[in-house]
Amino acid sequence: MNIKLRLGYGLGALAIALIVLVIVNFVLPGFVMGPSSTPVVVRGYYGGEKSQFLANPEVQRILQSKYNITVQARSAGSTEMARDMALTPQDDFIWPSNGVSVALYKERGGQLVASENIFNSPLVIYSWAEITDALIRNGIVEKRGETYFIVKSQEFIDLMNAGKKWSDIGLPNIAGKVVVRTTDPNFSNSGLMFAGLMACMLNGGETPDDVAADRILPSLTTFFSRLGFMEQKSNDLFQQYLTTGAGARPLVAGYESQLIEFAIQNPQVVPQIKKDVRVLYPVPTLWSSHPFVARTSAGKRLLEALKDPEIQAIAWQQHGFRSGLPGVVNDPNHLPVSGVPATIDGVVDMPSWSVMDRILTALGSKTPVR
Repeated sequence: MNIKLRLGYGLGALAIALIVLVIVNFVLPGFVMGPSSTPVVVRGYYGGEKSQFLANPEVQRILQSKYNITVQARSAGSTEMARDMALTPQDDFIWPSNGVSVALYKERGGQLVASENIFNSPLVIYSWAEITDALIRNGIVEKRGETYFIVKSQEFIDLMNAGKKWSDIGLPNIAGKVVVRTTDPNFSNSGLMFAGLMACMLNGGETPDDVAADRILPSLTTFFSRLGFMEQKSNDLFQQYLTTGAGARPLVAGYESQLIEFAIQNPQVVPQIKKDVRVLYPVPTLWSSHPFVARTSAGKRLLEALKDPEIQAIAWQQHGFRSGLPGVVNDPNHLPVSGVPATIDGVVDMPSWSVMDRILTALGSKTPVR
């Protein structure tokens, strides 16, 4: 063979080897590590109920080792970050706690590269064994398997709006009127969502439009006026519920994820939780969704990384967040608390932002929802 020809074959083989080397060392790691293997710091704002999740060392390890992502983010109110916060080009994402905030963000022309719902957590009512037993006797709550459902939502609302006392339903030792304690809708997303859920219940289980809002506003304002002081943070109200007991907090609105996360972090109290605590699922209920809004390419990179199967498993098994991604199964058998249903049925949509804005105005909203 001609030496020039052999040299040509040799150079060709060398070129192929170099291409393979580039693919192995540079291209393939990019596919393994995610959208890019270049280290990046992603900055933004998130709803406070995700604080423990983002602080989880395992989540941080996966983001850094597998995707080369470091998250530097702060807690903010869902409506605040969507409407009132002066976001800068350095803010790569916002991660509110409801889809209404994303609709508001888009409406005001917020910068958006991509958006997808990452987690879900249904709104629930936390109660106690003796309170739940009384509600069962009155036909309002029904136990199916190990799960408790508020099956007569309209009767439940009527009971509260009529100003009935606990003694009227067979609980003379519990003082005061039958109410669900909730956070202030002016400050807290769980309070905002409970106001939205009540609006749906008052509208016959259907999501109210602007016309229906006029009809239900008097009942809503009457209910919230009876609550007096309301906590401004969901976690503060949940802690009050756990520490003050049935006499002070018979019924409290919150997220399903709160009790799951608390039980995982405090395994020594799980037997007491199973004995005394009851989680009531309203029929219908609302999803507290957690839509991630990527404002930049770096934000989109974090969005894709959060869909990692390991991260999704940690979110459910350690923090109680159900996956917002299609095809992901959340098995409650992995959880330390009982009565968590495998699926949530009977879900109604949150009212539109225009309806919720009218509700907040009627309730005296002066500040951003946090």
